[in-house]
Amino acid sequence: MPQPKKKAYQVIVDQIREYFLNGELQPGEKLPTERELASRFNVSRTSVREALRKLEIKGIIEIKQGSGSFIKTPEYHSLGEELSSTIIKTEKKLIYEMLELRQALEVECAFLASRRATSEDLERIGKALEMMDRVKNDVELGIQADLSFHINIVLASHNSIFLQLFQTLSEHMQDTIRVTRRQRLKDPERTQETIDEHKEIFLAIAAGDANQAKQLMEKHITQIRRELTESLLSHIGEQHD
Repeated sequence: MPQPKKKAYQVIVDQIREYFLNGELQPGEKLPTERELASRFNVSRTSVREALRKLEIKGIIEIKQGSGSFIKTPEYHSLGEELSSTIIKTEKKLIYEMLELRQALEVECAFLASRRATSEDLERIGKALEMMDRVKNDVELGIQADLSFHINIVLASHNSIFLQLFQTLSEHMQDTIRVTRRQRLKDPERTQETIDEHKEIFLAIAAGDANQAKQLMEKHITQIRRELTESLLSHIGEQHD
């Protein structure tokens, strides 16, 4: 069955979000005028105004009377939520592939860290874990603490190639963490379970139990992949309601 044709305003909404993801529009940047957008997309100015209202409601832009429309800056959480939704739709294949790579990389790093971690390594991992607990209700700070936890485990593996690879891919890692953490924060019980999963991994590494650390890290990332799938299916369901 052919897909229904998108309404003109929805085409504009989708394209502006795509421009943002591609870096063509930056936070705080002013959008073209209604007349320019109408000409660019070959639609009426009424469709442009409807699209701008939708983007404003979603928290992506801010309309300033007499000044124009501007992309909101990252401190607006609604923008981050919208981008997470867009990431799921437009980059889900990349995120799944990233999780496959993380499973291969981080499981081995957890194994090596349990054998090679110094007291300084363990202190850094422990501090990242403490930070995760303190900021567990703040999505963006939680992402950074979560990323720090995993980076410090890679550092503790004392494998320079693993570290270089991990650092190169850190931006994509943040995408996977952002998507899954937003899903988990909807349920306070899952938020605490996230902390507990990381704590178990840390304790296994600190105890030098290589096999346990490896198994727990594999279980953790497998769970992330499962939740990402559930999140995607839920999002698709909402789109069809």
